[in-house]
Amino acid sequence: MSTPVFTSVDDTRDRLAETGYLPSDAIATTVYLAATLGRPLLIEGPAGVGKTALAGALAAATGNDLVRLQCYEGVDEARALYEWNHAKQLLRISAEQSGGWDDVRTDIFGEEFLLARPLLTAVRSERPVVLLVDELDKADEEMEGLLLELLSEFQVTIPELGTIHARHRPLVVLTSNATRELSEALRRRCLFLHIDYPDAALEQRIVQSHVPDLDDTLAASLVRVVGALRGLELRKAPSVAETVDWAGTLISLGADRLDPQLVRDSLGVVLKHQSDIELAHAKLDLDRELAG
Repeated sequence: MSTPVFTSVDDTRDRLAETGYLPSDAIATTVYLAATLGRPLLIEGPAGVGKTALAGALAAATGNDLVRLQCYEGVDEARALYEWNHAKQLLRISAEQSGGWDDVRTDIFGEEFLLARPLLTAVRSERPVVLLVDELDKADEEMEGLLLELLSEFQVTIPELGTIHARHRPLVVLTSNATRELSEALRRRCLFLHIDYPDAALEQRIVQSHVPDLDDTLAASLVRVVGALRGLELRKAPSVAETVDWAGTLISLGADRLDPQLVRDSLGVVLKHQSDIELAHAKLDLDRELAG
């Protein structure tokens, strides 16, 4: 019987926290269940709430390597699973001109000519890994079909070589910003976790864990302003990572409190569009937010 990855929900929470990732109770519980049951974990939520960071923290907490497939429109089997090294195959064919085609054909579809991409790399790894399939919603629907065999059987099939079973069942994390609906077939194979922006108390703890010089009052003001910004109809709401960046910026500026002018002067740390900055200037009641 294999050794459990985590011994309990509390163990999961503590070991993730040791990596710098402070999980909510829901996150710690779902990660524990996914690791214990050996099920892939599908995480949805807005951009910037820590979905990708959770996969990295999971790798660090378990001491496993992180293998990442970054999805985008047009990513295909050759980029996700494997492709043949055509240049090397042509060289081999040229070198074997005097030989028969059957001999050459057998040779050029062997391991020597195979280029492993992230999915195959994870399956063939000699050590347990965390496999991150990031922003799956950006890929075409065909990518989901390619993943089904891996997510249910932890194996992949290459026509010329047959079925390759995972040497160690990877901890699979799929993330989606929900820009399109994922298939029910894929969802059935996964445990589901929705991550939203953390509540103010948790976000303050996250910020202060990364910027320990930030005192409680300044941290609370910062988190309150970020929360108010997220309540506006922005093109891009501030991510948790950008809240941390803003905190570090304030420390660099030697600030010991937030005032309206400082907020306006440094909004570019968390807002990335001029229209969002103009909206914040027009709509944000800084006197009220900073007064708490």
